[in-house]
Amino acid sequence: MNKETENKLKQFGDLESNVSFRNLTTFRVGGNAQNVFYPRNIFGLTNAISICRQEGIPFKVLGNGSNILPSDDDFEGVIIKLTRYFIDYYFDDETLYAQCGCSLIALSYKAMEMSLSGLEFANGIPATLGGALFMNAGAYKCEMSDIVEEVQVLVDDDVMWLGRDQCQFSYRSSIFQRHPEWTIVSCKLKLKRGDHEAIQQLVESRREKRRSTQPLNFPSAGSTFRNPEGSFAWKYIDEIGYRGKRIGGAQVSEKHSNFIINTGDATATDIRTLADEIIEKVRKEHNVDLKMEVEKFNWKE
Repeated sequence: MNKETENKLKQFGDLESNVSFRNLTTFRVGGNAQNVFYPRNIFGLTNAISICRQEGIPFKVLGNGSNILPSDDDFEGVIIKLTRYFIDYYFDDETLYAQCGCSLIALSYKAMEMSLSGLEFANGIPATLGGALFMNAGAYKCEMSDIVEEVQVLVDDDVMWLGRDQCQFSYRSSIFQRHPEWTIVSCKLKLKRGDHEAIQQLVESRREKRRSTQPLNFPSAGSTFRNPEGSFAWKYIDEIGYRGKRIGGAQVSEKHSNFIINTGDATATDIRTLADEIIEKVRKEHNVDLKMEVEKFNWKE
C-alpha cells in the first residue's frame, strides 16, 4: 500500500501495520497482516471498503477472530477490524440494539443485569455479535436465529435491514456466508423479561459446565467441526482414536475431542494438517464427511 492510500484511510479511522494474526485470532497462529484498519463509524467503513476496491487491495472484515484459521503466510492486504469503535448498544424494553463489534459475552452479561432472558447460551462464546450472526452461533440447543429480529447490512454502498427470514439462518449457516462481500453492521435482538436470579443461575451453571468440559486454558477456535446430522463430531474423532492426537504444537484436546488446541507453539499448518487428517480418516472409516466450523483464510489452496 502506498503512502497516498495510507493517508486516505487514516482520515476514516486508525491504521496499523504488520500486525500478527496471533494477536488477531483466538487460535493465536498465522502470519502478519500488512495493514489493520479500525473504521470509526459507518462512513469510515464504507469509504475504507470503497478505497480497497478501487485500488485492487485485498481486504477482509474481521471481528474477534474466534472462528478463523489464517495461514502462516503474510496477508498482503487490509484487515478491517470492527472491535474498536463498532461497540455501541442500548436496550429498549425487551429489545437489544447492538453494533457488530460488541462482545457476545459482554452483551450476555448486560442482558442478565437487565433481567432479560435469551442470551444465556451465548455467555461462553468468545465472538463479536457480527461473527456470531455470520455463523449463526449457538450452544445448548439455542442459536442466534432464535432471538434475531433484524440485521443491518452494508451491501455495496447501501445500508439495509434484513428480517430474520431473509437472513436464511440454519445450523451454523446464514446468507452472510454466501455473500462474504456484505458486511454486518448491527442488529436488533428480541429478548424476554425474566427472573434475574434464575437467569444468573443459568448463566453461572453453563459457565461452570464449559470450564469442566472444554479446554479453555489453551488457544482454540471452539468447536473445530460441525456436528453431522443426528450425531456429534467428537464421537467420530474418538472412534478413529484421535483424542489427544498431536501434530507439532496442535493437539486434539483430551478434554473435548472436537477442540483442536494450540499447546503453545503451534503453526497454522499444524492445525490444518491435523484437521485434514481427521476429515480423511472419518470419511474412510465411517463414510461421514466432517465439515470444519472454522473458516480458513489466506490459504493458497
